Amino acid sequence: MAHELPKAYEPASIEARWAEYWVKENLFHVGTPEPGDERPVFTLLLPPPNVTGRLHMGHMLNQTEMDIIIRWHRMLGDNTLWLPGTDHAGIATQMMVERQLATEGKKRTDLGREKFIERVWEWRAHYGGAILDQMKRLGASVDWSREYFTMDENLSHAVREVFVRLYEEGLIYRGKYIVNWCPRCVTAISDLEVVHEETPGKLYEIRYPVSGMKDEWITVATTRPETMLGDTAVAVNPKDERYQHLHGKMVLLPLMNREIPVITDELAQPEFGTGVVKVTPAHDPNDYQAGLRHNLPQIDIMDDHGVLNENAGRYAGLDRHEARHRVLADLEKGGFFVGAKDYVVPIGKCDRCKTVVEPRLSTQWFVAVNKEPKGGGLSMAKAATDVVTEGHIKFTPENYKTIYLQWMERIYDWCISRQLWWGHRIPAWYCADCKEITVARETPTKCSKCGSAKLTQDPDVLDTWFSSALLPFTTLGWPNATRDLEAFYPTSLLLTGFDILFFWVARMIMMGCHFMAPPHRPNPVPKGASALGESAPYREVYIHALVRDAERQKMSKTKGNVLDPIEVIEKYGTDATRFTLASMASPGTDIAFNPDRTEGYRAFANKIWNAARFMFMNVDRAQQAAVWSLNDLGRDIAENGVPGFAAQTLEDRWILSRFNQVAKQVNESLQTYRFHEAANAVYSFFWGEFCDWYLELIKPRLQYEDASAKTHAKCATGNLVALFEASLRLLSPFMPFITEEIWHAVYDGKPPLKSIALARFPRVNPEQVDTHAETEMAILQDLIVAVRNIRAELKIEPKVKAPIEIHAEAAIRKIFEQNSGAIEKQANVDGMKFVDQSLSKDAGARSTARFDVKVIFERRIDVAAERDRLTKEREKLDKEFANAERQLGNEGFLAKAPAKVVEGLKTRRAELTTLIAKNQAAQDELGKA
Repeated sequence: MAHELPKAYEPASIEARWAEYWVKENLFHVGTPEPGDERPVFTLLLPPPNVTGRLHMGHMLNQTEMDIIIRWHRMLGDNTLWLPGTDHAGIATQMMVERQLATEGKKRTDLGREKFIERVWEWRAHYGGAILDQMKRLGASVDWSREYFTMDENLSHAVREVFVRLYEEGLIYRGKYIVNWCPRCVTAISDLEVVHEETPGKLYEIRYPVSGMKDEWITVATTRPETMLGDTAVAVNPKDERYQHLHGKMVLLPLMNREIPVITDELAQPEFGTGVVKVTPAHDPNDYQAGLRHNLPQIDIMDDHGVLNENAGRYAGLDRHEARHRVLADLEKGGFFVGAKDYVVPIGKCDRCKTVVEPRLSTQWFVAVNKEPKGGGLSMAKAATDVVTEGHIKFTPENYKTIYLQWMERIYDWCISRQLWWGHRIPAWYCADCKEITVARETPTKCSKCGSAKLTQDPDVLDTWFSSALLPFTTLGWPNATRDLEAFYPTSLLLTGFDILFFWVARMIMMGCHFMAPPHRPNPVPKGASALGESAPYREVYIHALVRDAERQKMSKTKGNVLDPIEVIEKYGTDATRFTLASMASPGTDIAFNPDRTEGYRAFANKIWNAARFMFMNVDRAQQAAVWSLNDLGRDIAENGVPGFAAQTLEDRWILSRFNQVAKQVNESLQTYRFHEAANAVYSFFWGEFCDWYLELIKPRLQYEDASAKTHAKCATGNLVALFEASLRLLSPFMPFITEEIWHAVYDGKPPLKSIALARFPRVNPEQVDTHAETEMAILQDLIVAVRNIRAELKIEPKVKAPIEIHAEAAIRKIFEQNSGAIEKQANVDGMKFVDQSLSKDAGARSTARFDVKVIFERRIDVAAERDRLTKEREKLDKEFANAERQLGNEGFLAKAPAKVVEGLKTRRAELTTLIAKNQAAQDELGKA
């Protein structure tokens, strides 16, 4: 039959088949909602991986969490869109293609710009998007029909439109500033793309002769002596009494024989080094600002590759690192070198290629984020701050809100130009005759000022983060007034890592709040809504944790502790790997990923598989005996709780109630992104309550020899299948492959929907919640576990049945009498005898607040072992009692704690009082033995 499952659970074959099926059937495609469609909308933009990317554990966590949330919302019935795409990754992609050319003995300059760009597109077609193929393998439920690439024609058009509008509003300008320059990538990079490493270095002291004063020197301290060749001043603090006699004097720049002034400026701090600093405006951001304050010349001594140029005199042609050694040697030879002290230097390196970054004066394009647009309104930074402070965007964990706002307070203009060939080219043209800059949407044929046709386009491209900051609205059709933009914007959630909080998150908020607010917003603001709130790119931001190794060390190739998620998946299966990550994904807590734990969840998948096979075995038998038919399985799976479940026994009422309680907990946990709580709730229910208890308890009811037994078997079989089907839906967002396989098998390959991913996610049905049944079942379980533990301590063989004696109140006794069959089978009991006297004093007995139980067996109790057990038990009881007393005696706690919690503590304190008394009685009795 179609619902027969192989004996062995083999995730590889299952996962490959369903991953292909989901893509082939385009199951996760979302059409544009029609006007009047009142379904809740949930939109999530996939943080676009670089076109050069390969899956790593950070991606795996990020995409697992996103897929769980998306599948959950889809199963709730929301109009759910998960939008995928890739980023053109200007620097990284250009590096990859240049490396490829290097193997052929070529450089990009050998090809020229046009041919090089063609070569990049060829590379992208052949190698790009590998990470999306890996996503498909993982079963990511994105709408592949909407896949975008940031260099697509429509997105490129939108990028140009944004640039031109910002330029027209006076928010984009071209200027000369100090930037972070990477000599390897040969481009400016942002502060966010610089990784600072505390590196042992030196603080060098150099003497500058004071002009006109014989034998007078001023000693500067610097960590970059080679840049002195571009010095245009030395600075002293105006309050530093040591150098007041030198104010306004000139000094001779060693090695260059050029006079430069002594200026007074707060740049010099008396406590740092000698209290005197050299000022190199073209090679240090602080020096640059000081140079502006004092109208100093700006002398650039390096070229694009970090090689000294003609402004460096006789050092021209030397690499910057080589120049340092030569300059120091010449200073020492000339008597200018005082000495060097050990000093820890925060060396900045390019995040891409790890080359030491050079602060360098360069002409670049900038976005003025703190400036109001010409037409009036908020600056981009102010709008992006207000949208968070006013609560339109929520951060989880909440501390990231503070971090975000602190950064926005200190934000400065954003350098958006990059000296690359691959990317969105800046739409600016320079006139050779009048030097006018023309910024235009379409390529101009003549200068906007003088009419000259001698125009040259700016060779630079835009920072990759510029175009990706626009994705929440450009991927939905902006600048056009599309129905998609109206329906899906703002997106519901951004789920990403802390490392791009400022790279991407903040910039998306700035761009969204600017271009999705009037006058740029193409669609009207919904009636009664906040214009600022509706301009936000998303309603919530969830910042996920880092995935570390088992020892909580950050994964790095240098340490050799990097885990390849594909290798983990091939060994344990995607479902087990996903569940491992989900079970550890607590907001704000890094994940110490241990493959051994994945082994445990591989066993969980196997448990599910075997439970399904047990169910199908009984279904087959029932169908063959005409006891139960698949036609009896209700197909209205849109109901809450477990549709079609007929609760007849205590275990039925208990498991039905527990399922609903767990469904409620899972929904609440996912609502607050507490993936670990949701995953662990499902795990505990499926493995512990469903498999270990319910399946064992109903086994006798699945047997039938007469008409009466068949009636009970029909109900038990129907309940089993209905509960299993609902449990699969509960588990589906976490383990989509195994649940898809078994769910189709449940329906003999003819399910009511194409996929379990399109079925309804279980929600609580209050009518199916039975807390009384849960309490009774807990008492029954306590008894069974107690008897099992006593049998184990007495070393009674499993095949040997033994009678038990029980002391309990009438209500508890009734529970045991009504479920005697379950007790006898589950605890291997041969008859129950109820006694009127407490058994707590009897050696080997077990006591709870509700009952005492003793196994009747002729094996002598080990008095020493029993005394030790009772002592340890007493220690735990005393500790718990003390904690309860402390809380109940705390007026502050009682004032704040919910009444239900306080009442629970009082009930538990009463139970503990009883248990302590029973324990003491048992110890006293044991002392007489």
